Amino acid sequence: MLLPNPDLRIWLYAKPVDMRKQFDGLIVLAKHQLQASPMSGELFVFINRKQTMIKVLYFSRGGYCLWSKRLELGRFHHVDGDSDKINLTWTQLQCLIDGINWQKNVKSRRLNSM
Repeated sequence: MLLPNPDLRIWLYAKPVDMRKQFDGLIVLAKHQLQASPMSGELFVFINRKQTMIKVLYFSRGGYCLWSKRLELGRFHHVDGDSDKINLTWTQLQCLIDGINWQKNVKSRRLNSM
């Protein structure tokens, strides 16, 4: 998808988004709901209500780019956070896109030896 940059900031908008929105609609969300500059080069991540589609908006070399993925089976995992604007790391974004739930607390069962 994108080449990782260690200084890259990634913002997830935690509320569901109407995926009919394209560049202009998502730019407005980034400006007014996330309180960020869409031209900053940061990544802005949006997920629909059904959690079956994700869009990533960013500005690169004089223009906006929009990357999207629609799942045919399953859902993207819900990301827990305290606000509508959640800061993600590059690894967390990759996990989200790949369907890996990094927030899941897995309890391992201790096996008794006989």
